[in-house]
Amino acid sequence: MTNHAASVPTHGRPDGVAIAPALIEALRHYGRPLPGPEQAGEFGAAFDRFGHARVVLLGESTHGTAEFYRARAAITRRLIERHGFTIVAVEADWPDGARIDDYVRHHAPRPWRGPAFARFPRWMWRNTDIASFVHWLHQHNAEQPDDRRVSFHGLDIYSLGESVHAVLTYLDRMDPEAAKAARARYARLTPWQDDPARYGNAVMRHGHDSSEDAVVAQLRELLARRLHDVRLDGAAWFDAVQNARIVRAAEQYYRIMYRAGAESWNLRDRHMFGTIQALLAHRGEEAKAVIWAHNSHVGHAAATAMGWEGQFNIGELCRMAHGDEAALIGFSTDRGTVAAAHHWDAEMEVMTVRPARADSYEHAFLHAGLPRALFDWRDDRHLRDLLRGPLRERAIGVIYRPDSELHSHYFEAMLADQFDAWVWIEKTKAVTPLDHALPVAGQNGAPHPGHPSGLDETWPFGL
Repeated sequence: MTNHAASVPTHGRPDGVAIAPALIEALRHYGRPLPGPEQAGEFGAAFDRFGHARVVLLGESTHGTAEFYRARAAITRRLIERHGFTIVAVEADWPDGARIDDYVRHHAPRPWRGPAFARFPRWMWRNTDIASFVHWLHQHNAEQPDDRRVSFHGLDIYSLGESVHAVLTYLDRMDPEAAKAARARYARLTPWQDDPARYGNAVMRHGHDSSEDAVVAQLRELLARRLHDVRLDGAAWFDAVQNARIVRAAEQYYRIMYRAGAESWNLRDRHMFGTIQALLAHRGEEAKAVIWAHNSHVGHAAATAMGWEGQFNIGELCRMAHGDEAALIGFSTDRGTVAAAHHWDAEMEVMTVRPARADSYEHAFLHAGLPRALFDWRDDRHLRDLLRGPLRERAIGVIYRPDSELHSHYFEAMLADQFDAWVWIEKTKAVTPLDHALPVAGQNGAPHPGHPSGLDETWPFGL
């Protein structure tokens, strides 16, 4: 997930830069008013204009805002029902996403090493809005043939221990001798798998032997098994390969995170983009994907201070790979509440989001006077020119520090080049996390329809 507590470059723009009246007038003229995202059908219909794309990337300016989750769910439902999208991939860990995938595609749950979405920040995916969307997807898929069922996946690289476990579990079933060799290759990582940052510290600062060659060899071994294993269980082989790729990426990530610069960010986004490409190839030529991630991953990095300092992201790579068949849609708000923490691994709090700064894009959208609206500037040169600022843009990740908001959460961007469109929701509220013991229920407290018989009604979210 995205951590925007660190300093975000501003390139020296002075405080108090006035927003051009022409920009505000253009936003007022070109904005398409939207209903609340709870009106899923009407809200989603406004996004039919993106149905031609092969990849639609839906952002968020915070990781803890209910309206962003609901809006993305409404848009995704429309793209699935009317435009044939078959993949939902989110900024979460692959094994956690696989647990949801088992549920939504009506597969038997596979064995797991630990509970789903158990690490910080649990609220990012264990919340009532995600649960509602996942149960809708389960019901939608019940009426589809197996090859048209929509899959759900995580894109991220933080699941070192669970991914090692998944590779070994697969090989234990397919080839016990190969599993024995894999355990030997992963042996140096095993002591660190529950706290991989310590592995990086041990290698980079204390001379501990790196596992790089071993994890690369293990990935190559799994890839070499393709012709044999795909005939037996192609889906299981693909899952094992993805987990082996995560182990390789995580091993590298936790080593280079101790270096200054953009390298660790770029490795992570390159991996997430590679996973998107692998999913599209795996699902076939007709596959179309919806991506949920933070604006900082979804927007074209080269149009922001991130890119100006050497970082790239999923949006930039998707635009390079898919051209006009990639739609990059940002989301933002002015004020309200947000679920976030003051620092890493702290408890979630419901915090007040400060009104946007007067020298920000958010302030311009606020003064356009539309409480909820879609702005699509792909075919409007006048609006694009006005949105090239550059102006400040706000980004809140899982950490929010309102007292240092300018330093911690604002960066410069050229919005028209960063995104193809923008969803504005003026006032928002925090997501509601699922309590550890809270069942996901339907109306009147009854178990939610669609839960597989005999399984705990919190599945796939139960802890």
